[in-house]
Amino acid sequence: MTVQDLRDVLRERAEAPSPTNPRRHDQVAARVRRTRLRRRVTAGAAVAAAVVVGVSLLPGAAEQPRETTAAARPVPELPERFTADDGTEYRRLTTLTMKGSGPKKSSVTVPVSGRPLEVAGICDGELGGLGPRILVNGRPQAGSHIGLCFKRNAMELRPVTMPTGATEVTIGFDKTVNGCVLDKKGGQCVPSKPDRTDWRLGVYEWTPPVQPVEPAPLKAFPGKLGRLKLAGQTSGVWDRDRSFEIVVKSPSGKIALEQLCSGDLASRVWFTYKVDGMDTGTGPTCVVWKQGPFPMAATEFTVPKGKRVTITGRVGMWGDSTNRPVRWSVAVYVR
Repeated sequence: MTVQDLRDVLRERAEAPSPTNPRRHDQVAARVRRTRLRRRVTAGAAVAAAVVVGVSLLPGAAEQPRETTAAARPVPELPERFTADDGTEYRRLTTLTMKGSGPKKSSVTVPVSGRPLEVAGICDGELGGLGPRILVNGRPQAGSHIGLCFKRNAMELRPVTMPTGATEVTIGFDKTVNGCVLDKKGGQCVPSKPDRTDWRLGVYEWTPPVQPVEPAPLKAFPGKLGRLKLAGQTSGVWDRDRSFEIVVKSPSGKIALEQLCSGDLASRVWFTYKVDGMDTGTGPTCVVWKQGPFPMAATEFTVPKGKRVTITGRVGMWGDSTNRPVRWSVAVYVR
């Protein structure tokens, strides 16, 4: 999400009516009582409590005691309806909350109307906390892991692939943490710590646009990336263009591949490559570049020095993309 995207979301939420909260009065009263007990100043208790309540509702109140600012901060509600940047209308079917301290698995059953389904998630808690894996009727969904909590209160969307002919599906969420992590560089692998991130999750259906939505033009690849020099590139539009071929020659035997995309579903496009017919086994996703420095995420390969090599590739997408095309471009850099 760019700064402009974030501003747009904040503007939409600011213009929307405030969510009802029948317990708001009780929450404020409880906070006042806690403040009175903590400070033990009867004469100034009412004033002090009012200041704490007022300031804790304002952004940037870092100077207040941690216990007052952290109290009763629920994960935000997901909107009942919203419109994507490309004009696609989304409607919420159901929601659930997964607390970091609660059960690690949950599920919901929703009807299938024939419209595409997506899962939305908003996190609160530890940044970097692991999001749930998504399952449909008990089967894991490729490309549908919510991912990490990288920004609090920022909604993430992931596609859901439904079985053919289904009239309803059970969508599962699994926050179980498996495996281990290195305690230090070159150290031992210790069991992963339990994740404590809270998640608000929802299932949405969206109505495909009547006509295909034209993706925005792509910015040009840089001529150089450090010691790498642009040697070839190609582009297309998903889902009309699903394969490509680029021929290059590298003096050092090192090549690097970069991908750029535009369109509301750009982050769901993936690529696979073959170099001179050899499958590289990679499947990188696409990068959206609107402003700032080039978001370098090169995939490097070793090839014969000074010889022409042919890179062929396939383009795919996770989830439905009816009338929501994505413009893509692939560049090959050599050293």
